[in-house]
Amino acid sequence: MMLPFSPSRRIGNVIAISGQVGVRDGTLVTGGFRAELQQALDNLGRVLADAGIDRRDVIKVNVYLTDIGDWQQLNAPYAAFFGQPYPARTALAIVALPMGAHVEIEAWAVSAPD
Repeated sequence: MMLPFSPSRRIGNVIAISGQVGVRDGTLVTGGFRAELQQALDNLGRVLADAGIDRRDVIKVNVYLTDIGDWQQLNAPYAAFFGQPYPARTALAIVALPMGAHVEIEAWAVSAPD
């Protein structure tokens, strides 16, 4: 099924990356928050690569959690994925995510001028 959004969208050197959840082959991965987080980060990495950019180009990240208690578990994998300098980040709890996911990550990036 085609969903009505693009994985990423570029205007000039600004790239918006749609929210990524822990889905692989169309199915939410098993194993809970940590497994979903790792898969969401892997998915984000693929979308960044497809857009011709990498993690160092990301300037802002929004993380949506269905349980704010997972916030502490977010930090180490997030830090390992992005490295320093870290992008600006907002993390907030929401009621629910698509497919029953526990975490969703969206990003904004700026590529080098052509």
